[in-house]
Amino acid sequence: MWTTGRTAGASLRVLRPLQRCCPQAAPCRLGSSSRPPWRLLFFGSDQFAAESLKLLTSSRSSVEGIVESLEVVTLSGDVPVKTFAQQNQLAVHSWPPHNVDGRFDVGVVVSFGCLLHERLINKFPYSGILNVHPSLLPRWRGPAPIFHTILHGDGVTGVTIIQIRPHRFDVGPILNQELHQVPENCTADELGAALATKGAHLLIDTLMTLSERLAHKREQRQMGATFAPKITTSMSWVVWEEQSCEQIDRLYRAIGSRIPLRTTWMGRTIKLLDFVGKCHISLLDPERKPVPGSLSYQKESNTLAVCCKDGWVGFKAVLLKKRLTAADFYNGYLHQALQKRTPHQTAEGLFVSRRRAPEAHPMRENSTL
Repeated sequence: MWTTGRTAGASLRVLRPLQRCCPQAAPCRLGSSSRPPWRLLFFGSDQFAAESLKLLTSSRSSVEGIVESLEVVTLSGDVPVKTFAQQNQLAVHSWPPHNVDGRFDVGVVVSFGCLLHERLINKFPYSGILNVHPSLLPRWRGPAPIFHTILHGDGVTGVTIIQIRPHRFDVGPILNQELHQVPENCTADELGAALATKGAHLLIDTLMTLSERLAHKREQRQMGATFAPKITTSMSWVVWEEQSCEQIDRLYRAIGSRIPLRTTWMGRTIKLLDFVGKCHISLLDPERKPVPGSLSYQKESNTLAVCCKDGWVGFKAVLLKKRLTAADFYNGYLHQALQKRTPHQTAEGLFVSRRRAPEAHPMRENSTL
């Protein structure tokens, strides 16, 4: 199960039941069907989930007859799934849902962020609850697979449809799976949008052939299983001595739109904005190798270049007390320091790494995201 933003890392919360946002409800057909059209209960929260909900909504009136009825379970607040459901007159339930028994054939969960307990899964006796996950499981189980796909430089990813199992995320049997080539220099936001669309269509394909998919489902292999922990601000600290130009580029493309990269300068936190990639710097003294964190202002391109493990990377702006262009930062803070003979040895001309404590992320039987 994939989540981002506010719902990522959310543990199971018990909320007071809310009023139905739409009086429409699934017909009171007793028992569970083994063929479409399906009575669906959809669990989701963010924009990734909303893409699947949109396609399911349009499928209610399609000639294929995949969806008979569609209702939604979502979290409190103005999350995209709730907004879309209300705009399209779908019945909306608060979490956890009540009065589910015998009213739905199939459950679908997409980027929801809450662990679904066994008693809820068992209320869908034919299929259980299906999950749309944006990775090629078992690689990148957990709440942030798209970010880790970019962060680790994967060239291929995909979307997987699984049956969820109680007590653990993203370990259920695979019903359907489709590969997706990761475009060069792709950001996490761009990849997320592409996989949301692909996942929505793969879900429709799975629902159209659900009986066959259930008959041929396969268990996930343990070999190749990796965990994708949620993105935190601690990941945004650049370690100039250890990270290469490519690694910093991947870090920026993975988290930069949500969490700015950070470093320290003169004892203060500085945020690095508008990354431009690897820079080619001509040094006045080629024999003197600059230390990681050394700074060089490139006037022609208005770029602040920073030395890392294997070269230089550039930024067009920084955030100190306020947003400053590279030229503003140079003229207001760095000019005198960078005119000295050995600027890489002065505190004014050096970004200093803040070491990140190693984080352990074991796979736990009852982990919550």
